Amino acid sequence: MAATSATTFLIGSPFGICSKPGSVQTRPLCVKSNLNGYSRGFSGLRAGLSSESQSSFLGGEMALTLVHSPYRKYKQGSSSSSQICASYKVAILGAAGGIGQPLALLVKMSPLVSSLNLYDVANVKGVAADLSHCNTPSAVADFTGESELSNSLRGADVVVIPAGVPRKPGMTRDDLFNINANIVKSLVEAIADNCPNAFIHIISNPVNSTVPIAAEVLKQKGVYDPSKLFGVTTLDVVRANTFVAQKKNLKLIDVDVPVVGGHAGITILPLLSKAKPSVSFTDEEVQELTTRIQNAGTEVVEAKAGAGSATLSMAYAAARFVESSLRAIDGDSDVYECSYVQSSLTDLPFFASRVKLGRKGIEAVISSELDGLTEYEQKALEALKPELKASIDKGIAFIQKQPVAV
Repeated sequence: MAATSATTFLIGSPFGICSKPGSVQTRPLCVKSNLNGYSRGFSGLRAGLSSESQSSFLGGEMALTLVHSPYRKYKQGSSSSSQICASYKVAILGAAGGIGQPLALLVKMSPLVSSLNLYDVANVKGVAADLSHCNTPSAVADFTGESELSNSLRGADVVVIPAGVPRKPGMTRDDLFNINANIVKSLVEAIADNCPNAFIHIISNPVNSTVPIAAEVLKQKGVYDPSKLFGVTTLDVVRANTFVAQKKNLKLIDVDVPVVGGHAGITILPLLSKAKPSVSFTDEEVQELTTRIQNAGTEVVEAKAGAGSATLSMAYAAARFVESSLRAIDGDSDVYECSYVQSSLTDLPFFASRVKLGRKGIEAVISSELDGLTEYEQKALEALKPELKASIDKGIAFIQKQPVAV
């Protein structure tokens, strides 16, 4: 069937595509796409699929076109060819948890993943069995307990760590520190030993401290590459985009709000003045939106009334960052995301900002978005620094007090 001119192939896409109904696909799955005219470089998830056949989610002949961002332009009338191959291994550590399970489902749906390794201390075998029934290209394997941790990591291109205890009502991210710090330490030690070149995505809170913890562990192991260590702050961007679109009645797919700083409370700083499309906000709207974005996690914790924290939206945001990383590794030259990384943008050693991703990790930290801030944003930036510095120092001190793992 003829391809339509503009469709999207990202998380949430079907995978019986380009195959006849009832046919069996073999790996690696490759989908070729011709892009004519202008195209927009990839920056996170893009919703939507179109097909002449409007086949079901589970199969049918569908043609897909990558959605690209404004950073790249093709000459009118020219043709560029892209190829997607399911050829990457992703490991999720903490895959049986509230974030891990929906994250595993979303990653299972990625066209770039050939192997999905699920690790947890318990209850992961059933999760893997359930996911393995989904007719998407990636093979699913389960690993339980410390004795199987090494095997879950060997050959991984991306490792995601949602492991740890969730927030409960009245609990701050600092309350999580002692438990989750030890969990992250032990998992990152295993990553250093088994897949030191993998992209490492830290979700476990408090991210402001656990990313510095991971960095110190990797330094002790002699394998630290700051371009491949990421604190996943994508949820702050997802929330900012959603809330701004709702407030200003904008098309959500068009909204892009950079969020800088850290990943807790006042350290989360949405730069509303840099939002795209350009839109004006009253002082009251800026205060309202900023506060809601900063406290959105608490909003979910309180709404769940003791039954959990932000698991589904966090899984969605984490899946978006996994997809971005895989596209960068696969050679897409226009992949941009906000992330909490080692940075020289400020006087703090770690800072969240937009970064350009490439095959080997971070290719550039985008500094321009910190230029020309409003007075409100500049004051908020200065106000967040002491709290963020304290969290960073706490993480570094935690590792420096620990015996060096061999």
